[in-house]
Amino acid sequence: MASLLLSANAVVRGEQTIGDFVLIHLFLIQLSQPLAFIGGVYREIRQSLTDIEVLFGLLETPAEIIDSSNARDLTVPSGSICFDDVHFHYADDRPILRGISFDVPAGKTVAIVGQSGAGKSTISRLLCRFYDVTAGSISIDGHDIRSVKAISLRAAIGVVPQDTVLFNDTIGYNIHYGHLDAGKEAVWNAAVGAKIDGFIQSLPSGLETEVGERGLKLSGGEKQRVAIARAILKAPPILILDEATSSLDTKTEQDINQALDLVLKDRTAIIIAHRLSTIVTADEIIVLDKGQITERGTHQNLLLQNGVYQKMWNRQQAFQEIEQKLKSLT
Repeated sequence: MASLLLSANAVVRGEQTIGDFVLIHLFLIQLSQPLAFIGGVYREIRQSLTDIEVLFGLLETPAEIIDSSNARDLTVPSGSICFDDVHFHYADDRPILRGISFDVPAGKTVAIVGQSGAGKSTISRLLCRFYDVTAGSISIDGHDIRSVKAISLRAAIGVVPQDTVLFNDTIGYNIHYGHLDAGKEAVWNAAVGAKIDGFIQSLPSGLETEVGERGLKLSGGEKQRVAIARAILKAPPILILDEATSSLDTKTEQDINQALDLVLKDRTAIIIAHRLSTIVTADEIIVLDKGQITERGTHQNLLLQNGVYQKMWNRQQAFQEIEQKLKSLT
């Protein structure tokens, strides 16, 4: 800017021509562009060095869950699960689970319900051993999960989460992620089992269709079916459904429940549910409140107890009736 002002004054005094002024302006433009580029490169290098420093800091962070020196691979002949007087807290002054005890027999389904913050999702995290229990024990087929290798434990468990994590890749790749050694035919059979094959066939690129970042090109129901297909492909002996249909509409929920019935067949399953209509056929329903089991039994037995479960059921049934009436008016 100072050079341009000096040149403009020189033009006024007659010491330079207009062409000289334009020439100086062009020189300054050609000089500023490389300098701006060098500044951008410098900023990127500084940011990259900062990111690398953070990355190495994360890599050097000691893991909270470490296998014991004599840990062995977990073998799951049947898949029975036992929670024995489990206590757990994230912070010392805020207990989450207070003496939880229940069994999930091999091939049976146990549903866990309760208000937000009751500790439902914490149970699934403890079973996958993302955290160790504060007191008590969790065992699979009689083996305390702290005595086995974490990688073998998690290989035996399949999870269908509420918020399905999809990679910015194809539908086929995202299903294949459930079992990377599986062939294309197995991937397609998993899609058929999850009842997503019709949708895939309607796409021009089929399994090679890109799903976008976090699956933004798919609907909620389609993403859930991809997660179910992953679980089918993995074929784990133990399955956890963590509120897998809570954010879906009734019609999509019914379609997905049909696919889940196939996945749950002959598998030990824990269902963490928000919508009670999805667990009426569970072998046992456990009601949690403030980290403790307050009620347990089958759907019909709990309705006869006139307790927390019945109130939750009546409230959801009333809400569904209102929702159906509003739909009929539109």
